[in-house]
Amino acid sequence: MRAAVITAPGGPEVFAIQEIDDPIVGPEEVLVAVRATALNRADLLQRRGRYPGPPGTRDDVPGLEMAGEVIEVGANVRAWQPGDRVMALLGGGGYADRIAVHERMLMRIPSNLSFTQAASIPEVFLTAFDALFMQCGLQPGENVLVHAVGSGVGSAAVQLASAVGCRTFGTAGSEDKLARAKELGLEVGVNYHEGDFAEAVKADTNGRGVDVILDVIGAAYWPLNISSMAQRARMIIVGTLGGAKIEVDLGALMSKRASVQGTLLRARALEEKAALTQAFAKRFLPMFESGRLQPVIDRVYPIAEVGDAHTYMETNANFGKIVLEHEVRG
Repeated sequence: MRAAVITAPGGPEVFAIQEIDDPIVGPEEVLVAVRATALNRADLLQRRGRYPGPPGTRDDVPGLEMAGEVIEVGANVRAWQPGDRVMALLGGGGYADRIAVHERMLMRIPSNLSFTQAASIPEVFLTAFDALFMQCGLQPGENVLVHAVGSGVGSAAVQLASAVGCRTFGTAGSEDKLARAKELGLEVGVNYHEGDFAEAVKADTNGRGVDVILDVIGAAYWPLNISSMAQRARMIIVGTLGGAKIEVDLGALMSKRASVQGTLLRARALEEKAALTQAFAKRFLPMFESGRLQPVIDRVYPIAEVGDAHTYMETNANFGKIVLEHEVRG
């Protein structure tokens, strides 16, 4: 099969389309012909040699999600059959034409979505769902602050929070991104180049603050995040784009009885990721069919132009996902 392979750690130019060995399908696995995958920040780190994949994946073939068509099933698989349209979160390998996936990691693609649209769902929506609902216990009616609302995770989180009746606050670096996020359910947006999001939160909530914060920035936002938190608020950190090391005022956390936690999805055990996948599919997949939730795609590239896609992602100009389409071969 063909794959976009990292030939050496480095910049976007290190990718090459090469022939590699087909995956071996286990008894509880499904072989999928990948029609599309999508970029994630982890792919950029993996390309630079700074984020190796989990055991069982190739370090030189990134790709944390995919959409495609089942072409073979293992001996013990009963839920899927050849021809089914599926999408899945992956430990890696989405940049290849074929991937073997455990049957419990698969989700059926809603009939109204294309492979390209479906490929933009698994990583960001499962990350946002896990962070907001599974880790922070988000409840309807709570206030939620989402940073980087123009990112894949941010645009997914705003939609999920809005869908269950939460009031949504968000930050982005341009008025255009905030305007587009408001179309997805964002209610109070702050351009971080021009405003103080903690002050905006306090003004809107009469000084109370937000109940949940989903943060992909880290150190740079720590003081303002703590200031934005309500009593017994929960903050979850899913990225550190603004740095990972900080000096913490524990008294501020104690006075608010607040909690802060970090999370990673890629390295978790299969059973945990499968349970997360099934919980998300049961609760939210019908909302894609109804149109209440929607995949957000910024640009689409053919897999042969993966280097260009990485270059574009590094500009931080995208709103939503950058998708790679695979060539359909017989």
